[in-house]
Amino acid sequence: MPPRFMDAKQTAEYLNMSLTWVYRDAPRLGLAVYKFGAGRNAKLQFKVSDVDAWARQQRLG
Repeated sequence: MPPRFMDAKQTAEYLNMSLTWVYRDAPRLGLAVYKFGAGRNAKLQFKVSDVDAWARQQRLG
C-alpha cells in the first residue's frame, strides 16, 4: 500500500517548493494540512491525494 501522508519536507520536494513555502503559504493557498499531535511536537502532514488534487487545480489552460 502506498503512503497516504507526506511530511512537510517530502511535500516540499514533491512540489519542488521550499520548506518555508509549505509551512507558510500552502495552507493559505488551499492545500489541506493535517496536524498529528499537540504543541511543539505536533507534526504537519499532507495527504498525497490532496496534494495531487491541489496541484491539478493550479494548472493553467
